Amino acid sequence: MEYIKNNLDEVEERIQAACKRAGRDRSEVQLIAVSKTVEADVMNASIDFGVTDLGENRVQEIRRKYDDVKAAKWHLIGHLQTNKVKYIIDKVDLIHSVDSYRLAEEISKRAEKHDKIMSILLQVDMANEAQKFGVDSDEVKSLLDEILKLEHVKVEGLMFIAPFVSDPEEVRDYFKSMKNLFDELKANRHERLELKHLSMGMTNDFEVAIEEGATLLRVGTGVYGKRTYK
Repeated sequence: MEYIKNNLDEVEERIQAACKRAGRDRSEVQLIAVSKTVEADVMNASIDFGVTDLGENRVQEIRRKYDDVKAAKWHLIGHLQTNKVKYIIDKVDLIHSVDSYRLAEEISKRAEKHDKIMSILLQVDMANEAQKFGVDSDEVKSLLDEILKLEHVKVEGLMFIAPFVSDPEEVRDYFKSMKNLFDELKANRHERLELKHLSMGMTNDFEVAIEEGATLLRVGTGVYGKRTYK
Protein backbone atom coordinates (compact mmCIF):
# COMPACT_ATOMS: atom_id res chain seq x y z
CA MET A 1 0.00 0.00 0.00
CA GLU A 2 2.69 2.40 -1.08
CA TYR A 3 0.07 4.98 -2.07
CA ILE A 4 -0.72 5.56 1.61
CA LYS A 5 2.92 6.33 2.36
CA ASN A 6 3.00 8.73 -0.60
CA ASN A 7 -0.19 10.40 0.59
CA LEU A 8 1.15 10.73 4.13
CA ASP A 9 4.40 12.22 2.83
CA GLU A 10 2.44 14.77 0.82
CA VAL A 11 0.20 15.67 3.77
CA GLU A 12 3.27 16.02 5.98
CA GLU A 13 4.87 18.41 3.48
CA ARG A 14 1.70 20.51 3.48
CA ILE A 15 1.58 20.56 7.28
CA GLN A 16 5.21 21.58 7.60
CA ALA A 17 4.83 24.33 5.00
CA ALA A 18 1.75 25.73 6.73
CA CYS A 19 3.48 25.63 10.12
CA LYS A 20 6.43 27.48 8.67
CA ARG A 21 4.21 30.18 7.17
CA ALA A 22 2.43 30.59 10.51
CA GLY A 23 5.64 30.61 12.56
CA ARG A 24 4.48 27.55 14.46
CA ASP A 25 6.40 24.49 15.57
CA ARG A 26 5.41 21.27 13.82
CA SER A 27 4.96 19.59 17.20
CA GLU A 28 1.95 21.85 17.90
CA VAL A 29 -0.15 20.08 15.26
CA GLN A 30 -1.45 16.49 15.38
CA LEU A 31 -2.69 14.64 12.32
CA ILE A 32 -5.78 12.47 12.79
CA ALA A 33 -6.27 10.03 9.90
CA VAL A 34 -10.02 9.84 9.33
CA SER A 35 -10.72 6.21 8.48
CA LYS A 36 -14.37 6.48 7.50
CA THR A 37 -15.16 3.71 4.94
CA VAL A 38 -11.58 2.39 5.31
CA GLU A 39 -11.08 -1.24 6.31
CA ALA A 40 -8.78 -2.49 9.08
CA ASP A 41 -6.00 -3.76 6.80
CA VAL A 42 -5.63 -0.33 5.21
CA MET A 43 -5.77 1.37 8.59
CA ASN A 44 -3.05 -0.98 9.85
CA ALA A 45 -0.90 -0.10 6.85
CA SER A 46 -1.23 3.59 7.67
CA ILE A 47 -0.23 2.85 11.27
CA ASP A 48 2.85 1.05 9.95
CA PHE A 49 3.67 4.25 8.03
CA GLY A 50 3.46 6.40 11.16
CA VAL A 51 -0.20 7.23 11.80
CA THR A 52 -0.83 7.34 15.56
CA ASP A 53 -4.36 8.76 15.70
CA LEU A 54 -7.50 7.51 13.95
CA GLY A 55 -10.79 9.35 13.56
CA GLU A 56 -14.16 7.73 12.98
CA ASN A 57 -17.57 9.32 12.40
CA ARG A 58 -19.73 6.39 13.47
CA VAL A 59 -19.89 4.42 16.68
CA GLN A 60 -20.69 1.20 14.82
CA GLU A 61 -17.55 1.55 12.68
CA ILE A 62 -15.34 1.85 15.76
CA ARG A 63 -16.97 -1.24 17.25
CA ARG A 64 -16.64 -3.19 14.00
CA LYS A 65 -12.98 -2.41 13.40
CA TYR A 66 -11.57 -1.93 16.89
CA ASP A 67 -10.27 -5.44 17.56
CA ASP A 68 -8.71 -5.78 14.10
CA VAL A 69 -6.72 -2.53 14.17
CA LYS A 70 -3.26 -2.15 15.68
CA ALA A 71 -2.65 0.06 18.70
CA ALA A 72 -3.62 3.68 18.04
CA LYS A 73 -5.49 6.56 19.64
CA TRP A 74 -9.14 6.62 18.57
CA HIS A 75 -11.13 9.82 18.08
CA LEU A 76 -14.91 9.93 17.73
CA ILE A 77 -15.40 12.92 15.43
CA GLY A 78 -18.99 12.43 14.24
CA HIS A 79 -22.30 13.13 15.93
CA LEU A 80 -22.78 11.00 19.04
CA GLN A 81 -26.19 9.93 20.32
CA THR A 82 -26.53 9.52 24.06
CA ASN A 83 -27.74 5.93 23.73
CA LYS A 84 -24.51 4.93 21.95
CA VAL A 85 -22.01 6.39 24.41
CA LYS A 86 -21.83 3.08 26.29
CA TYR A 87 -20.45 1.31 23.23
CA ILE A 88 -17.32 3.45 22.79
CA ILE A 89 -16.56 4.87 26.23
CA ASP A 90 -13.85 2.24 26.79
CA LYS A 91 -12.42 2.51 23.26
CA VAL A 92 -11.88 6.16 22.36
CA ASP A 93 -9.32 8.62 23.67
CA LEU A 94 -11.11 11.82 22.67
CA ILE A 95 -14.71 12.67 21.74
CA HIS A 96 -14.75 15.75 19.50
CA SER A 97 -18.48 16.24 19.02
CA VAL A 98 -20.08 17.14 22.35
CA ASP A 99 -22.75 19.77 21.80
CA SER A 100 -25.15 19.44 24.75
CA TYR A 101 -25.13 19.05 28.50
CA ARG A 102 -27.25 15.92 28.20
CA LEU A 103 -24.61 14.21 26.09
CA ALA A 104 -21.77 15.32 28.37
CA GLU A 105 -23.75 14.05 31.37
CA GLU A 106 -24.18 10.63 29.76
CA ILE A 107 -20.48 10.48 28.89
CA SER A 108 -19.59 11.32 32.49
CA LYS A 109 -21.97 8.68 33.82
CA ARG A 110 -20.55 5.98 31.54
CA ALA A 111 -16.96 7.05 32.21
CA GLU A 112 -17.52 6.76 35.94
CA LYS A 113 -18.55 3.11 35.49
CA HIS A 114 -15.19 2.50 33.80
CA ASP A 115 -13.33 4.47 36.46
CA LYS A 116 -11.98 6.95 33.93
CA ILE A 117 -12.19 10.62 33.03
CA MET A 118 -13.22 11.05 29.40
CA SER A 119 -11.56 13.79 27.37
CA ILE A 120 -14.00 15.76 25.23
CA LEU A 121 -14.19 18.73 22.90
CA LEU A 122 -17.18 21.03 22.47
CA GLN A 123 -18.41 21.15 18.88
CA VAL A 124 -19.19 24.72 17.82
CA ASP A 125 -21.45 25.67 14.91
CA MET A 126 -19.50 28.83 14.13
CA ALA A 127 -20.90 29.07 10.60
CA ASN A 128 -24.53 28.69 11.75
CA GLU A 129 -25.26 25.90 9.29
CA ALA A 130 -28.70 24.44 9.94
CA GLN A 131 -27.73 20.98 8.72
CA LYS A 132 -24.74 20.64 11.06
CA PHE A 133 -24.55 19.78 14.73
CA GLY A 134 -22.83 21.99 17.27
CA VAL A 135 -23.59 24.59 19.89
CA ASP A 136 -23.98 28.24 18.87
CA SER A 137 -20.83 30.22 19.54
CA ASP A 138 -22.61 32.59 21.92
CA GLU A 139 -23.80 29.64 24.04
CA VAL A 140 -20.47 27.87 24.42
CA LYS A 141 -19.45 29.57 27.66
CA SER A 142 -22.70 28.76 29.46
CA LEU A 143 -22.54 25.14 28.27
CA LEU A 144 -18.94 24.90 29.40
CA ASP A 145 -19.83 26.22 32.86
CA GLU A 146 -22.45 23.48 33.22
CA ILE A 147 -20.21 20.68 31.94
CA LEU A 148 -17.41 21.68 34.32
CA LYS A 149 -19.67 20.48 37.16
CA LEU A 150 -19.40 16.90 35.84
CA GLU A 151 -16.63 14.92 37.50
CA HIS A 152 -15.83 12.30 34.85
CA VAL A 153 -15.40 14.43 31.74
CA LYS A 154 -12.56 16.80 30.95
CA VAL A 155 -13.09 19.54 28.38
CA GLU A 156 -9.85 19.86 26.44
CA GLY A 157 -10.89 22.22 23.67
CA LEU A 158 -13.20 22.99 20.77
CA MET A 159 -14.10 21.41 17.45
CA PHE A 160 -15.43 23.00 14.27
CA ILE A 161 -16.48 21.65 10.89
CA ALA A 162 -16.09 24.38 8.28
CA PRO A 163 -18.45 24.72 5.31
CA PHE A 164 -17.12 22.85 2.29
CA VAL A 165 -15.87 25.40 -0.25
CA SER A 166 -13.62 25.25 -3.30
CA ASP A 167 -11.40 28.07 -2.02
CA PRO A 168 -10.19 27.52 1.58
CA GLU A 169 -9.68 31.27 1.98
CA GLU A 170 -13.47 31.56 2.17
CA VAL A 171 -13.46 29.83 5.57
CA ARG A 172 -10.41 31.57 7.06
CA ASP A 173 -12.58 34.00 9.03
CA TYR A 174 -14.44 31.10 10.65
CA PHE A 175 -11.13 29.58 11.75
CA LYS A 176 -10.03 32.96 13.12
CA SER A 177 -13.28 33.27 15.08
CA MET A 178 -12.77 29.78 16.50
CA LYS A 179 -9.27 30.66 17.67
CA ASN A 180 -10.56 33.87 19.26
CA LEU A 181 -13.26 31.93 21.10
CA PHE A 182 -10.71 29.31 22.17
CA ASP A 183 -8.37 32.00 23.55
CA GLU A 184 -11.24 33.76 25.31
CA LEU A 185 -12.32 30.58 27.07
CA LYS A 186 -8.75 29.70 27.90
CA ALA A 187 -8.29 33.05 29.64
CA ASN A 188 -11.09 32.21 32.07
CA ARG A 189 -9.14 30.23 34.64
CA HIS A 190 -10.83 27.21 36.18
CA GLU A 191 -9.11 24.48 38.17
CA ARG A 192 -10.74 21.71 36.10
CA LEU A 193 -10.25 23.33 32.71
CA GLU A 194 -7.15 22.83 30.58
CA LEU A 195 -7.93 23.84 27.02
CA LYS A 196 -5.27 22.57 24.65
CA HIS A 197 -7.00 21.33 21.50
CA LEU A 198 -8.57 23.20 18.60
CA SER A 199 -9.86 20.56 16.20
CA MET A 200 -10.44 22.09 12.78
CA GLY A 201 -9.26 21.60 9.23
CA MET A 202 -9.78 18.74 6.81
CA THR A 203 -8.13 17.63 3.57
CA ASN A 204 -9.16 20.66 1.52
CA ASP A 205 -8.60 23.41 4.10
CA PHE A 206 -6.21 22.22 6.82
CA GLU A 207 -3.39 24.55 5.79
CA VAL A 208 -5.56 27.59 6.48
CA ALA A 209 -6.69 25.97 9.73
CA ILE A 210 -3.06 25.53 10.80
CA GLU A 211 -2.32 29.15 9.97
CA GLU A 212 -5.21 30.19 12.22
CA GLY A 213 -4.30 28.00 15.20
CA ALA A 214 -5.59 24.45 14.71
CA THR A 215 -3.90 21.77 16.80
CA LEU A 216 -5.85 18.71 15.58
CA LEU A 217 -6.35 18.07 11.85
CA ARG A 218 -9.01 15.60 10.66
CA VAL A 219 -7.68 14.36 7.30
CA GLY A 220 -9.32 11.45 5.50
CA THR A 221 -9.15 11.69 1.71
CA GLY A 222 -5.66 13.19 1.89
CA VAL A 223 -4.42 10.06 3.66
CA TYR A 224 -6.56 7.20 2.32
CA GLY A 225 -7.65 8.52 -1.06
CA LYS A 226 -11.13 8.99 -2.45
CA ARG A 227 -13.93 7.46 -0.38
CA THR A 228 -15.62 4.27 -1.52
CA TYR A 229 -19.13 4.13 -0.10
CA LYS A 230 -20.87 0.78 0.00
